[in-house]
Amino acid sequence: MIEREAGRLVVKVPMVMANARGLLDAGRSALQPGENVVDFSAVNEADSSAVAVMLGWLRAAALLRCTVKFAQIPAGVRSLAELYGVVDLLPQA
Repeated sequence: MIEREAGRLVVKVPMVMANARGLLDAGRSALQPGENVVDFSAVNEADSSAVAVMLGWLRAAALLRCTVKFAQIPAGVRSLAELYGVVDLLPQA
């Protein structure tokens, strides 16, 4: 689901409702001290659950006292985050 490549966490599956719980858990497990960059360049499909998963990763990072930044957020996910009024909560790498 998520692989560590060149210091980034690369999401390798569609960010859709069917994968949301697994992605949330995989992302939480992959977080390490310091800055974590989650890269969406390999995501070819995403729905509104992607926003929820991203916010969940941010909450987990806060509890672990580390940070998460997002790279190459899919345009549709960015549009949904803007619609929901949370785009400013999603730090970009």
